[in-house]
Amino acid sequence: MEYKPDTIKVSVSHQEEVFAVRADLYVTVKGSSLMGGHEAFKKAREVNQLLEALKQAGAGEEAVTLQGVNISAATGAVLKSSAASYRLKIRCEDLTRFADMLDAIASQKNAALTRVEWQYDDDAARERMTLAMLEKAGKKAAKMTQSLGVTLLGVYDLSESVYDEETPMQFPALAKARSAPVEPEPSLGMDVQHFKTIRAHVEIWYRVSGF
Repeated sequence: MEYKPDTIKVSVSHQEEVFAVRADLYVTVKGSSLMGGHEAFKKAREVNQLLEALKQAGAGEEAVTLQGVNISAATGAVLKSSAASYRLKIRCEDLTRFADMLDAIASQKNAALTRVEWQYDDDAARERMTLAMLEKAGKKAAKMTQSLGVTLLGVYDLSESVYDEETPMQFPALAKARSAPVEPEPSLGMDVQHFKTIRAHVEIWYRVSGF
């Protein structure tokens, strides 16, 4: 029979909200001509127009990456004049500019925002949560052993689980701006401050003196 020392189990949970520090916007631009590589930024008219609008919103050309090009050729022959859909990733380092960048995208009739990926610097938060749970568990174990009349000897086993909860962001204002009559300077009227909730749970088995 396997020997198992006398133990008590302590469970502690903790959660924190962590705010995004930057975002990647994925955009599809329908172009009237086929260009590849960096030439798309200069010679594809629709892409260049979006870049100019983004520049006015505070995003430089270095923030935009061409992810790929889809070709649409009705005749079956791929020509330089064939229509193309350009897939772009736009990095927003300063989230105070996020709404302005959405405005810039919405102002282009050939551009469509497909999704947003939020980026977090959450390593420090996770470490802080773990330390807080360990401290809380230690105090809880000390009270339990005192009440039981036994001595706390040390940690026998430990398990930790951490997971994120993030609500997908919707863009009703963006859809409204695109379906409404075109205005010289569309405004989304959005106050963006995106966050996710980090939830953590720890279970610790403490060795104690004999009951």
